[in-house]
Amino acid sequence: MNLCELKKGQKCIIYEPQAPENINRRLMDIGLVDNTVVECVEISPFGDPKAFLIRGSVIALRTED
Repeated sequence: MNLCELKKGQKCIIYEPQAPENINRRLMDIGLVDNTVVECVEISPFGDPKAFLIRGSVIALRTED
């Protein structure tokens, strides 16, 4: 499952994060690493971006990221 598939209120645990090389480091810096619990807390009116609760911070991510 990808983060973009989460619905508002759903949670998941990150397992083997996979991202394009150009943003992989940025995602790791905000806490998207193995065994991190992520919750989808908000979805924009058009569905992209979505806001996720990651290690106590709310981060908005686009589907392409």
